[in-house]
Amino acid sequence: MFRNTARCLDALFVIAGGLIAHWMRFSPPIALSDTERLLIAFNCVLVLLLFPGFGVYDTWRGKALAPMLARVAAAWMVVVATALVLAFTLHRMDAVSRLWFGYSTLISGALIVVAKCIVHVALRSVRRRGMNSRTVAIVGAPGFSRTLLAHLEHAPQAGFKPVCVFDTSIEGAQSYGPRLNRLPVLTDLDAFADKVRNDRVNEVWLALPLSEEHTIYRFTRTFRHDFVNLRFIPDIRSLSLFNHTLVDVVGLPTLNLSATPFSSPQMWPKLIFDRLFAMCALLALAPVFVVLAIGIKLTSPGPVFFRQTRKGVDGQPFGIYKFRSMSVHQETHGQITQASRNDSRVTKLGGFMRRTSLDELPQFLNVLLGQMSVVGPRPHAVEHDDLYKDQVYGYMYRYRIKPGITGWAQVNGYRGATNKVEKMEARVKFDLFYIHNWSFWFDMKIVFITIFKGFIGRNAF
Repeated sequence: MFRNTARCLDALFVIAGGLIAHWMRFSPPIALSDTERLLIAFNCVLVLLLFPGFGVYDTWRGKALAPMLARVAAAWMVVVATALVLAFTLHRMDAVSRLWFGYSTLISGALIVVAKCIVHVALRSVRRRGMNSRTVAIVGAPGFSRTLLAHLEHAPQAGFKPVCVFDTSIEGAQSYGPRLNRLPVLTDLDAFADKVRNDRVNEVWLALPLSEEHTIYRFTRTFRHDFVNLRFIPDIRSLSLFNHTLVDVVGLPTLNLSATPFSSPQMWPKLIFDRLFAMCALLALAPVFVVLAIGIKLTSPGPVFFRQTRKGVDGQPFGIYKFRSMSVHQETHGQITQASRNDSRVTKLGGFMRRTSLDELPQFLNVLLGQMSVVGPRPHAVEHDDLYKDQVYGYMYRYRIKPGITGWAQVNGYRGATNKVEKMEARVKFDLFYIHNWSFWFDMKIVFITIFKGFIGRNAF
């Protein structure tokens, strides 16, 4: 019923867009031409035929709004493109006002998208109040079941209401076990199936490890004659501490255990921001560069810049630039001695630059060259990578994205030397949290925090 109503509304929006565009284009208003009527009717038919194929009328429950709206926009553009092909094929394009066609495309598309936004927001509000919800029974061990229940509790707008849990860890010991998050816990499969049927539960979520194939089969066989949605939510917590995404490889569903976490289109805003920000920063800071360069040359012999090899995205080496803050000295091959408090190698000007992070400013050149990002995990010396990669779990995963000038760890106080494994573990934990929760606006938050509190740190010397 709801889907049929949505289809009718979309067709009406196509008609409304054509009429409004005609009124805007022609003043005083004149009757619609035969070609305009043909295009409007053809668009209505295409919307009814093509929109279902794009999944426009699939349930949006529990799904992000932006990808769904992008799907609607893509479907509408296909409809418009097909209408254009029809007009050219029938040699009727000369009889169509291009301005009218543009207006009708924009207005109808906007009406369809805005209407779906309004419906989505309204349904979220209704579901948050406990209405229009779907009941869910969860099957799995208590640990992962608690995780799913926590997700549902923090997303009431999705409209999923858990009603019971089946504990596979003590299956068969008794019909009912101890309650979990105030929900009844069942341990007997027959009792669980009876409850799902008697309470007319809408969905059963199988929250099981990948190895529990026989258990999955038992439940699918038990409910094979019931009209209940069975969903498999794999418990893959033991595989790794990173995000896992399902991708298509040569037509096969593939689970990424350790791979670049973001696609190129996702990173475009970050790439554009990096280059623009780096150019603006280098132009604005040019006088500071000149003053610091003069100061470095006057206070100690040696070059102005210090260049050291670091690892970039996917472990590709690059030369990182810094203002030289130490007197020129020779390190033992394969060994890097971190600066310590009252280190005699650090010059007076160098100590000031290190405390205020001014020595890091030349890294905007690395950002401009595409070797670094403004925000990301800080790159460490190659020798430190070799030291910590076997001591800190997840250490090398930090290099799945571009290293940054500033990062989530740095704005949370993890700057300067890391002379203990515990400090590096804490820093890596923040870096992995950043990768796990990355968004463009998360980057903007880190930049904002860095500007106001991230340049100076008591651990930098």
